[in-house]
Amino acid sequence: MERFVLTDAQWAKMEPHCLGKSSDPGRSGSDNRLFIEAVLWIARTGSPWRDLPATFGNWSTAFRRFSDWRKADVFVKLFEACSDEPDMEYAMVDATIVKVHRHGQGAKGGLRVRP
Repeated sequence: MERFVLTDAQWAKMEPHCLGKSSDPGRSGSDNRLFIEAVLWIARTGSPWRDLPATFGNWSTAFRRFSDWRKADVFVKLFEACSDEPDMEYAMVDATIVKVHRHGQGAKGGLRVRP
């Protein structure tokens, strides 16, 4: 895969917190960066795991690994490692979800009895 979502600087912050390094006991994953890219692809597209492109490897293996990392709170550690210096590039408020109460809009509330 030629194009990555993660920059090298972001990956350098995340890499020490990943499971499956050669220094960790037990089984290890083949490529942690490719796995993180697969998780980001799933999150970005909203596709089911079965639709994961073959360039990321077997979808079942990726899902099993995702489940193991989720149980071990690895993604919390990765988020904390990357969120120390937020750039606020994507901070915005979407007006479609912000609702003003009727009283704030100047509308007259309540029932009226008309003669």
